[in-house]
Amino acid sequence: MTKRVVLIGHPVAHSLSGAMHRAAFEALGIDAVYELWDRPPLALADAIAEVRGDDFLGANVTIPHKEKTKDLVDRLTEEAHATGAVNTITREGKRLIGHNTDVAGFRVALDALVGKQKMPRVAVVLGSGGGARAVVYGLIAEGFQRVIVFNRHLHRAENLARFFTRSAAHMELRAMPWHESIIEAELAKSKVLVNATAVGLGGDESPIPAEVIPPGLLVLDLLYNPPVTRLLREAEAAGASGMNGELMLLHQGAAAFTLWTGQPAPIEVMRTALQTARDAAPSAAEPPAAALPTAETHMAGLPAAEPPAADAPAGAGEG
Repeated sequence: MTKRVVLIGHPVAHSLSGAMHRAAFEALGIDAVYELWDRPPLALADAIAEVRGDDFLGANVTIPHKEKTKDLVDRLTEEAHATGAVNTITREGKRLIGHNTDVAGFRVALDALVGKQKMPRVAVVLGSGGGARAVVYGLIAEGFQRVIVFNRHLHRAENLARFFTRSAAHMELRAMPWHESIIEAELAKSKVLVNATAVGLGGDESPIPAEVIPPGLLVLDLLYNPPVTRLLREAEAAGASGMNGELMLLHQGAAAFTLWTGQPAPIEVMRTALQTARDAAPSAAEPPAAALPTAETHMAGLPAAEPPAADAPAGAGEG
């Protein structure tokens, strides 16, 4: 019987996960298909219930469902519990297990962004959804001492900071109002900026003004389509450096593939499939010819997202 894996989100049309996983299934001779399910929030519970069927290997979960899914599965792994978000589901009989492979993907991307430099200790995170939760958890695990979270809706950023109160007891984790002057002041004290919003997914927009980006900042935009977002272009112009979310997408996908199949993921096959699909996909906003280095530059690698609002989880952690 042909097995099924689905990506459950709203929207999902922009996703490149299907190309990556289909290529991996084919390379290893696994009789499986990968489907995109666009399901609004009211249809989420029914979609998750369907994954209990014997024809399913599991599922990916993307915007805006990662936080809600944790309450619809039977058990959470350590990282899914620690982040309060699920982006991958596996089956144990009729039981569904919720995982968070975004964390593993983010750690690879962060290491590639920092490169040979000493790991920084201060960061700013934009957004507070499922992707931002994986990012904040990853920064805590990497030993960051100060992380500031900004969100258009301050209460959502406060909820995220409150969620991590215990694991972040050794450090300063704070939510701050989304004001340009406050963001500028915090970026001046930070080394890393992670955009975990969807701003830039649907058009040539940046979540922050170019003037607030200091030189030397390391910018990770979890979006990967367009591969060079306005935020990354403006970061380069300001003397900062950055990369998109494709490398995080690749490695969270590889971790999910291994969970479903029990086999090591064919990383290079998946990387090539992502590059091919990325090049063939219509870009959400065509960047100028002078493009900023993507993750390929950093680590022979590559570059997910909520509704277009700054409180949405974005980009690479689409599951």
